[in-house]
Amino acid sequence: MNALPHPYRSGLFAPVEGELDTEVALEVIEGEVPRDLFGDFVRNGSNPRFEPRGRYHWFDGDGMVHRVRFENGQARYLRKYVRTEGFDAETAAGEALWGSSTERPDFTRKGAPFKNTANTDVTFHNGKLLALWWLSGEVYALDPHSLATLGREEFGAGLKSISAHPKVCPRTGELLYFDYQARGDFLSTGLVSPEGKVTHHTVVPLDGPRLQHDMAFTENHVLLFDMSMQWDAEELKKGRTKVGLRRGQPARIGVLRRGAPGETIRWFDANAFYMYHVIGAYEEGATIRLVGCRIENPVADPHAEESVPTIGFLRLEPRLHEWVMDLETGAVRERGLDDALGEFPRMDDRFGGVKFRYAAMPNIARGEPSLLFDGVDVHDLERASKSSHRYGEGRFGSELVFAPRHAEGDEFDGWLVTFVVARAREDAEAWVYDAKAVERGPVVKLRIPARVPIGFHADWVPGWKLPVRA
Repeated sequence: MNALPHPYRSGLFAPVEGELDTEVALEVIEGEVPRDLFGDFVRNGSNPRFEPRGRYHWFDGDGMVHRVRFENGQARYLRKYVRTEGFDAETAAGEALWGSSTERPDFTRKGAPFKNTANTDVTFHNGKLLALWWLSGEVYALDPHSLATLGREEFGAGLKSISAHPKVCPRTGELLYFDYQARGDFLSTGLVSPEGKVTHHTVVPLDGPRLQHDMAFTENHVLLFDMSMQWDAEELKKGRTKVGLRRGQPARIGVLRRGAPGETIRWFDANAFYMYHVIGAYEEGATIRLVGCRIENPVADPHAEESVPTIGFLRLEPRLHEWVMDLETGAVRERGLDDALGEFPRMDDRFGGVKFRYAAMPNIARGEPSLLFDGVDVHDLERASKSSHRYGEGRFGSELVFAPRHAEGDEFDGWLVTFVVARAREDAEAWVYDAKAVERGPVVKLRIPARVPIGFHADWVPGWKLPVRA
C-alpha cells in the first residue's frame, strides 16, 4: 500500500523542479503595474530535492528564493536555490544525507546536528540578500540581481550562527540579530554596521535552552523572549529533542538597551504564551509597546483532532495581541486586538522601531489541516479597525510585504505584494494591492508561468537601494 502524501510535500506545497537561469517576463492578467512600483519582491521557502531520510518536516526542505522585479511598469520572475554546504554535499551524493529536524539530533556531526537549509527568511542588508534558517545557523549571502549564492556571510567577525528574523533599523542602517542554541550560549544578540561588520555581540544569560523565533526593537532597545514553549533540557542531555509547554509560569519579555551587555537585560513577566512573529515595538514615554501574534496553546495534542492548522507538533492559533511594558514599575498590560487567526504579519519597515499605525496580516484559512492564508487583513491600530480582502475559493497567498511609493512619505503610502496560488494549477500569480485600500482588490494580477510552492518569509528591496550591477 502506498503511503499517503505528506501534507507539506504535496499539492500546494510540492517542490518545483530546478532553477531559472534567466528572468521570465510576466503577463498581466488584469489591471496595470503601477509605474512607480520599483523594486524586488523576494520570498524564501522550502523546496526539497531528494526523498527524505525518515520523517519530513516543512522546515527541512532546501531553501529556494523566488523574486519578482518591478520596474517601469513591467515585472520579471526568477528563482534560485540557496546553495548551502548541506545542499552541495547532497548534490555530490545524489541523495539526502540529513534526517529531519524533528528527529534525534546528532551533536557529534561536524557543524550542527541538523542540516541548515537557509529556507526560512530573506533579508536585504549591505547590498546583499541574506538567507537564514529558523533553528539558527550559518547565514548565506545572495547576489540581489542574479540570486546566485555568494557564500557564507560572517560579517567580518567569524559569526557562525544567527537566527532567522534579524531586523534592519531604518534610521541607523544596522542589522539587529539574535541567536539561540540547544547547547552552549542559549541566547545571544548583537549589531552589524551598515557596512556589514559586527560592532557588538553579547550573551544573554538563561538557565536553559529556549525555542526562539523572532525579536523586536525600538529606537533604543532590543526585545527578546523567554516564552512558554521550550525544549526539555533533560531530554537534550540524552541527545533527544522534546518540546513542551511550561504551564503555570509566566512568559518573559526581555528589554535590553542596544549595545549593552546581555546581563543587563530586564525581564518583564507576562501571561504564558508563545509567539512566532512580531509586528513591531516602540517607546512611548516610560513604556514600550509590543504588537505581535500570540499563541496561548502552541503544542498540538497528538491524540486529538485539532480545529486549527498544525505543523508537526506545532499548533497554529495566533491572534493579534499587544503588550505594554512599564519601564518605571515593571508592570505589563496586555490585551487581544482581534479574534481572527493570522500570521506572518508585516508593517511599513520605514517605521520600524518607532510608533506605527498599520499592519498587514494574512488570514489563516479555517478547515485546512496545513497552514494556508486565504486573504489579507490590514489593521489600523489607531482606529482599532481593519480592511480585508479574500483571494477566492481554492486560492491561497504568501506573506505580503509593503513596497513604499517613495523613500520618504506617509506610512503605508504604497503597495502590498504577494504570491497567490490555486489548487491543481501549474502556474502562479503575483498580486499587488494599494496598501490603504485592500478591500478594493488588487490593482494588478500577473501570471507566473510556473508553480510557486507555498513558502515562508519575504522582503521588499526598494529599487533605489539595489546595488549597481557588477
